[in-house]
Formats: sequence, structure tokens, C-alpha cells
Amino acid sequence: MIALTARSSITTRSILCRALVNNTQANVTRSYATKKKKQTTRLNPDALDIQGAVRVLKALEVGNPEHQFEAHVQCKVEKSTPLIRGSIVLPKSIKQEATILVFASGKKADEARAAGAHFVGGEELIEKVKNNEIKFDKCISTPAMFPAVTKIAKVLGPKGLMPTVKKGTVTDDVTNVVRTSKSSFDFKADKLGVLHTGIGKISFEGEDVEANLRAILEELKVFGKANNLKAMIQHVVLSSTRGPGIVIAGGHTL
Repeated sequence: MIALTARSSITTRSILCRALVNNTQANVTRSYATKKKKQTTRLNPDALDIQGAVRVLKALEVGNPEHQFEAHVQCKVEKSTPLIRGSIVLPKSIKQEATILVFASGKKADEARAAGAHFVGGEELIEKVKNNEIKFDKCISTPAMFPAVTKIAKVLGPKGLMPTVKKGTVTDDVTNVVRTSKSSFDFKADKLGVLHTGIGKISFEGEDVEANLRAILEELKVFGKANNLKAMIQHVVLSSTRGPGIVIAGGHTL
């Protein structure tokens, strides 16, 4: 009886997977050219709305509340498009607070400590970082300290921790940047413009998962506008740690 129940569960899961993974590109349309070169389109029949996809993935991940929902977003890129990356504060945080290091001195150092930075200092802190004596997730520097920080660019750069003006991590507004960085969520697409990122735990409410996904999509649209890219979001697929990829209906319009 146990064997039959297990087999039934596996069969059900397989049917769901086959039904939902047939097409892994979000909102893909099939086009058929006529003699007059006109096209007719048909929406992906396997696509679900966000809440529908969340319900299916939750059902497949029963017993795994710590597993993650994952979003896979195909973005529009051109030859001149820079690497797609960003940092936002999600409506529902999905990770522990980041460990913040701030290179600052005097009053700015006091502000950083008051804002909750874990490591604050000047030259002495640079030596500790150089010798890999401390671990941290985000690095901020005041403009006054930045020339000294460049001495360890080879240490910070490969880890993606080097402060830059462009990222807003070289600043005198230490208080706000520290507070934002502690709860910020970083994302980065690959060279083909595909973003793969976790957006919540299986234990999250469906509304929280959707809110996080929409927040990331909005940030991608901001990136698209800044780089003159129309129709930035092309396809959206939602999956989970062990679940299939589910096409999100109308992903390009979210």
C-alpha cells in the first residue's frame, strides 16, 4: 500500500511537471506567416498567472518550507547594453541582514556606527581587509577615505565589494546608505540578459512572493528606461528549488 502511494505521488508530480515544463519561455507566442506575410499569434496554453504558479509550486514543495521560489526573467539587451544589475529593498526580505563595512573617520565614522554598520574605521581597517581578517557583505566609503581604499581594489574588486560612485557606495550620506544596504537585495543578469534570482521562501504567502517579483521587475524597467530599451521585460518564468519552470502569463506586461 505504501509502495502504491509513493508511486501515485511520483506519477502525479510527473504529470504536473510535463504539463508545466513543455515550454520554458514565458508568454512565448507561436507565429505563422501567411502568403501576405501577415502573422497570427497564439498564447502559450501552459502559462499561469503568478498566484496560480505559486500554488502549484507550493504543492510540489510540501515539506520543504525553506526551499526557494526562483524567478527567471529574459530581458531585452543590445550590443551596447551594460550588464544588468541592481539593488533594491524587497517588500518581504528573503535573507538575513547584510554585514556592513564602512571606511570613514571622525564624524562620519560615528554616523556609520549609529546607523548600524558592523565594521567602521580607516587605515587600520584597510589592513585588516587586505589580510582577510574580517568578512562582510557590503562595503561603503566616504569620498575622503576612497583614495586609501583604492589600495585594496584588487582584494575588493573580484568579490564585487569595491565601493564606487556609480553604485552609490562612495558617499558622505553614510547614515542612509548603511540603513538601506543592511536590508537591500542585489541582483545581476547574465551576459545574455537573463536574470536568475530567488524571490522568496516556500513558506512565504503568495502575495509576498508576487510583491517581491513585481518589485524586481519594476527595477528592471527603470534600468531599461535609463538605457533606452523599450519592452525591457520579455519573458518571465517562476520555479522553485525542486519544482518545474512555470511560464507566467503576460509576463512581458507585468
